[in-house]
Amino acid sequence: MFLVVISVLLQALLIIHCIKTGRNQIWIWVLALLSFPGVIAYVAVEVVPDLLRSRTARRAARGVSRALDPGRDLRTAADQAQVTGDVASRQAYGDELAKQGRYPEAIHVYKSALTGLYEHDPKLMLGLAHAQFDSGDPAAARDTLDRLIASTPDFTSPEGHLLYARAVEESGDAAKALEEYAVLAGYYPGAEAAVRYATLLRKAGRKEDSARVLRELLDQARIAPAHYRRAQKEWLAAAERDVNSG
Repeated sequence: MFLVVISVLLQALLIIHCIKTGRNQIWIWVLALLSFPGVIAYVAVEVVPDLLRSRTARRAARGVSRALDPGRDLRTAADQAQVTGDVASRQAYGDELAKQGRYPEAIHVYKSALTGLYEHDPKLMLGLAHAQFDSGDPAAARDTLDRLIASTPDFTSPEGHLLYARAVEESGDAAKALEEYAVLAGYYPGAEAAVRYATLLRKAGRKEDSARVLRELLDQARIAPAHYRRAQKEWLAAAERDVNSG
């Protein structure tokens, strides 16, 4: 009896799915008359292929592929860089090396691409600065970004600006870092910049200003869309802890 109930529910749900998605109406008769065999056939022919074509399924498949063969993307990028040798492939190779934590190699690849017409390419310079910062050399990252700003003043990147503020801070220039974070906190799309700004304000002894920045951030987050709060969950939790700790 239990199996009969399950079968009827599945048949009904899939018939509704068939109608709403505009599938061939023959499926309605197949589902209604063949019970479990009809359900299995419909799922195999109509549902599974759609799932495999979906963006979520593709991301999941890529995740499984990376877990089974973590070096695959790096090998592909290395092969492309060797075969084509163009700037785009070398940048992709540098990006992949950086993702793998192989920063000295990534730095070498970025620098080798920063020649000729691409000597001041902002994306290459930004990738280089990220690799320098993550390798533990914030001074080099700051120098690279200063050259980027000087050579391409119209280039804008919130992530690049955040990296610059962090590099300045880690280089020991707290006053300049506070200036950068103050600007960033006003337009950066996530919560990280405001939290880092508040943290540096607190270190500088400006506790009231720090608390104000965090309260403003949390007030804005309360009326922000749910997807923003989910994406910024960790930084908003840090802001809550800092505000409550006084």
